[in-house]
Amino acid sequence: MQDIINGRCGWCGTDELYVKYHDEEWGRLVTDERKLFEFLVLESAQAGLSWITILRKREGYRKAFCDFDPERVARMTGEDVERLMRFDGIVKNRLKIEATITNARLFLAVREEFGSFYDYTLSFFPDGKPITNSFRSLSEIPASSPQSDAMSRDMKKRGFKFFGTTICYAHLQAAGFIDDHLADCICRKGK
Repeated sequence: MQDIINGRCGWCGTDELYVKYHDEEWGRLVTDERKLFEFLVLESAQAGLSWITILRKREGYRKAFCDFDPERVARMTGEDVERLMRFDGIVKNRLKIEATITNARLFLAVREEFGSFYDYTLSFFPDGKPITNSFRSLSEIPASSPQSDAMSRDMKKRGFKFFGTTICYAHLQAAGFIDDHLADCICRKGK
């Protein structure tokens, strides 16, 4: 894979949806709790699949999971799980659907304990601040970090599902807690 394609991180290629996601969302710090929950849902749904698969189903996930409202998702029941198993807009994996509901309940508990999921996330970072890496090649970008290791370990203890260190690292990248845009990327040069 090329490191830079059309001035962007090469992983997004030329797919219009991927390019838009790369340019407008990936690596930009998210402070909004609902958006953080959205990324948590989408990243955990991605486990074992490609990100573009989930990105293409994003609107389906939005409809299936109450516009990513964690309070409403936390109240979902077994009946909702059965309904979602027949819903074409998402990956129909019972364990992932059930995990989304469980994770919503745990997300709310973390928010209650820390004041926000944002503050909880920053508690794993040195000085409580996001990290900007300065990689020049896609091959330099790791699949995990000390922050994702610690956060996913803590989340696992709390009962979160489908959120190992690799998925956690992807979440931290997506939500801008770790900015891994390559040094020569237009998104980095625009900062």
